[in-house]
Amino acid sequence: MASSSTALSPPKPSWITPERLLAIFCVINLINYVDRGAIASNGVNGSRRSCSKSGTCTSGRGIQGDFNLSNFEDGVLSSAFMVGLLVACPIFASLAKSVNPFRLIGVGLSVWTVAVVGCGFSINFWSITVCRMLVGVGEASFISLAAPFIDDNAPPAKKTLWLGMFYMFIPAGYAAGYVYGGLVGDHFSWRYAFFGEAVLMLPFAVLGFVMKPLQLKGFAPAESTEALTSIETTSLEVQDTDVSVVKGSMKSSKSKCAFVDLKQFSRFMKDLKVLLLDKVYVVNVIGYIVYNFVLGAYSYWGPKAGYSIYNMSNADLIFGGITIVCGIVGTLAGGYVLDLINSTISNAFKLLSAVTFAGAIFCFSAFCFKSMYPFLALFAIGELFVFATQAPVNFICLHCVKPSLRPISMAISTVAIHLFGDVPSSPLVGVLQDQTNNWRKTALILTFILFPAAVIWFIGIFLHSVDRFDEASEHPEVTTTDGSDTTPLLDRKAAGTTETSAEP
Repeated sequence: MASSSTALSPPKPSWITPERLLAIFCVINLINYVDRGAIASNGVNGSRRSCSKSGTCTSGRGIQGDFNLSNFEDGVLSSAFMVGLLVACPIFASLAKSVNPFRLIGVGLSVWTVAVVGCGFSINFWSITVCRMLVGVGEASFISLAAPFIDDNAPPAKKTLWLGMFYMFIPAGYAAGYVYGGLVGDHFSWRYAFFGEAVLMLPFAVLGFVMKPLQLKGFAPAESTEALTSIETTSLEVQDTDVSVVKGSMKSSKSKCAFVDLKQFSRFMKDLKVLLLDKVYVVNVIGYIVYNFVLGAYSYWGPKAGYSIYNMSNADLIFGGITIVCGIVGTLAGGYVLDLINSTISNAFKLLSAVTFAGAIFCFSAFCFKSMYPFLALFAIGELFVFATQAPVNFICLHCVKPSLRPISMAISTVAIHLFGDVPSSPLVGVLQDQTNNWRKTALILTFILFPAAVIWFIGIFLHSVDRFDEASEHPEVTTTDGSDTTPLLDRKAAGTTETSAEP
């Protein structure tokens, strides 16, 4: 009876409060995007070797100068992390059903840290390219799983605001990375910029292993650490198999592993089919792809277009400043407004279509002005509206699916917006500019694409949508032996309070 009473009692309060969890994830997200900004900075990326007509040669600087990279190789280097990210995102999301997701984040951040150190020690183009791909692999676990953790533990009235706080560190981190890379690269060496990032991330990688693991809503907890090597053997329903015989036979063990892998792949394809048949999810992601197509090209070509159209001598600084300020304010405002008008999927679609349409009008109008100052004012207002989409669009990805599908929902969304959005947009806009040879016309055509994104999200308002956050898990209740917390932090705190008030 005593043991039964102990098993039913709520877990002891953890030092990881919802606020601390949010803060930890925000800092990790910041460091992630500091790395992206740093490798694009002049101090780290540098310039290639060159020779003048008079025969005077410069050795170049940064990565491009040290490895004598062509512009094509330099472009490959800047986007190499996408390869690892796109491949690993679905894998980590699928593994979240059999391995504790918080441990997966720890594994991912460890890979990220080692890969960043490898970037600092790289000796040529291929070595640093492979390391950048591994950076994407490490980042994939965090990108897929952080948002569901925040969604689980945020106060109900502030869910979208908390998502907004998390996503605002994307523009903030990128801009901070540009400054950080410039300072470290100019005063020391580009290699030290990567070493510094690794030092910053290492404590969080260790934290993922040493702290009591948290469990995502809608997932059966791993029964033991054997789940890391034997994936969901319970779900395979092999009760008739003699375990001792399996362990003693090498051949049957290999067959079992192959069967487990096949089962894992089959489950992933089944989950993917569910997502692709969900009209709300598909419409949301299509709108997100179109939106990200424009933002990706803005981030790459914006300063160059600004310099060409308005003769901005410090276009990098101006566009960077607008991005960081409008990114932070706009992202937070989008989350706050959705919470204020009631966080529903229908309201999220209304907000997405409204702010995207408004942002498109202001940004389009900005490029119509010949004077720089009206352009900057209107473009800044447009950026505020455009960045207000970050929290609502991810809210829909998290709440239109069952809790157990949230990691793969975020993973597929991330893969789609990069694969069909910002990755092809930069070269396509470059081709367009080669044809028009007019940056104003190119910028207007690019900005106009925001209007279809607003229309697509507007269609989502009329789709039948159900918030599935509280939908029952597909997994039966399982007793844990690995010490993981299976209750969201807020629920655990409420349970502890109830128990205290019930005591005589």
